[in-house]
Amino acid sequence: MNETGLDRPPADPFELFSQWYADARAHERHELTAMTLATADSKGRPAARIVLLKHFDQDGFIFYTNLGSRKSADFAANPQAALLFWLPVLERQIRIEGSVVRVSDSEADAYFAGRPRGSQLGAWASLQSTPLDSRATMEQRLAEFEKEYAGRDVPRPPYWGGWRLRPDHFEFWHEREARLHDRVTYALDQEGWRHARLYP
Repeated sequence: MNETGLDRPPADPFELFSQWYADARAHERHELTAMTLATADSKGRPAARIVLLKHFDQDGFIFYTNLGSRKSADFAANPQAALLFWLPVLERQIRIEGSVVRVSDSEADAYFAGRPRGSQLGAWASLQSTPLDSRATMEQRLAEFEKEYAGRDVPRPPYWGGWRLRPDHFEFWHEREARLHDRVTYALDQEGWRHARLYP
């Protein structure tokens, strides 16, 4: 296996993702949990934004958000999405596609309980993706929730939770000279993961 793992790709794409993520931890300078999330609504109109990866395992990639957000509305209409990790120092990118499901309430509760208190209160104060007349209005809402939960734990709002993208497609890309890049894809079928190499 060469330094990227693309010369002889492993059978399991999660193994290669874990290797590249570890490489990134050793070399990259930006926020490694930042990933581009692309969604589409019921009419096929796409949207992309940066979200933070909070956990990954063989069952998928987890991130959290307000359940009234644009991305959550898109999932309700079209539960398919794509992720993109860009690793500029290593000259690599990882594309991941799959279906999206809500994480359990118990998972969301456990994660929310470990968030900084300011982030917990912010989840109550922000009506994410809805119109806001002024920042002062949001700051007033924050002050109200700070008063309401003073001296006690902040519970998870009922409109805040997590999503898990369960992959059925990966693409690992490594920049090479003369634009002769390395590209390896993985596709999931009934017999498991199959990988293939693509022209750049």
